[in-house]
Amino acid sequence: MASSSSPSRSSVMPSSSVSPLPPSPPNPMKDGELKNWLELPPELTSSILLRLGATEILDNTQRVCKSWLRLCKDPSMWRKIDMLDLDDYDSKDCKASMCRRAIDLSQGGLLEIDIGYFGSDDLLDYIADSSSDLRSLKLVMCNEITDDGFSEVVSNFPLLEELELSYCPLSEESLKAVGKSCPNLKTLKLNCAGYRVPRNESDDEALAISATMPRLRHLQIFGNRLTDVGLNAILEKCPCLEHLDLRQCFNVNLVGDLEKLCLEKIKVVRRPNDSTRDYPYDATVNDLDSSDDEYPYGFSDAELMSDDEYLYELSGASDNSDDDMVDVYDDIYL
Repeated sequence: MASSSSPSRSSVMPSSSVSPLPPSPPNPMKDGELKNWLELPPELTSSILLRLGATEILDNTQRVCKSWLRLCKDPSMWRKIDMLDLDDYDSKDCKASMCRRAIDLSQGGLLEIDIGYFGSDDLLDYIADSSSDLRSLKLVMCNEITDDGFSEVVSNFPLLEELELSYCPLSEESLKAVGKSCPNLKTLKLNCAGYRVPRNESDDEALAISATMPRLRHLQIFGNRLTDVGLNAILEKCPCLEHLDLRQCFNVNLVGDLEKLCLEKIKVVRRPNDSTRDYPYDATVNDLDSSDDEYPYGFSDAELMSDDEYLYELSGASDNSDDDMVDVYDDIYL
C-alpha cells in the first residue's frame, strides 16, 4: 500500500548540481527594428480586421493604406455585419447609409447582420433585396420597424436560423410571419423590460411561438408577460426546445407540475428570478402599481422611444405629459 506520509525534504529541495540554461533563441528582429504590419500575409490581416465592427472598418480601417482598402473591399469580409452600436450616437440616417454600404460590399453573400437603433422598414427592404441567404438577424431597439414592414420582409429569409427582436415595437403578428416563413428557425430572442405589474398579462406572443415554431431549440423571452398558459403551450408544441430563458417573466409560477414538466423537457432553464449578470442589456426591474389592467401610465411594452429624445410615446397621457414621460434609454441600456 502506498505511503501516505509527506514527501521528504530532500525530494522538494533543488539539486546541488544545476544544469545550465539553454541559450536564448536568436532574435529575428534587429535592434531598433519594428515589425511592419503591412507585411503580414493577407489572410492573417483579414482575420485580424474581421474582429473589428463594420463601423470601425468603414470609418477608419480601410483608410490606412491601399492594401487594407483592398482587403476591406473583399466580399468575404462582409459575410457578417455587426452594427449593433447601442452606445453610438450618430444620426440614424448616417448609420443606415453606412449599413447599406456594408451590405453592398457583401455582394449578396451576407449571412449574419446585427442592427441597433437605426433599423427601419426601408433598411430591412434593402437587406432583403440582396441577401436571400441570410441565416442570422438581430434587431435591437429599432423603433422604426413595423409589423407590416417586418412581416412582408421576413418572407425573403427562408433560411433564417437565428432571430433576435429585442425592445422592438412588434407584436405576435410578426412572430406568426416568422414561423410561417422561416421553417429552419432554431433560436429566438424576444426580450423586453421586466415589469411587476398586477394583471399585466398576455400570452399572445407565447401562443404565436408555440403554434408556428416547432423546431426551436433556444428561446429567450426576458421580461415577457406570458403566464403558465403560454408556457404550457410552448412546452407542448416545441418538442426540440433545449434552452429556455424566463428571467423576469414574473407572471409565470414555475412550481409543482409545471416546474416538473419544464425540467423534464428542457435541458437548461433560466427561472424568472435567476441572476441577470450575463444579460447583455440593462435588467432593472420596474416595480409599478397601477389600477390599469393593461399598461401603467398609458404606455405599453411595445411602445418605444422617439427619434431624438429616447422617450416613450404616451398612448393616453394626461395634460401633464412631461411628468409622465420615462427616459427608457437609461432604463433599458447600460
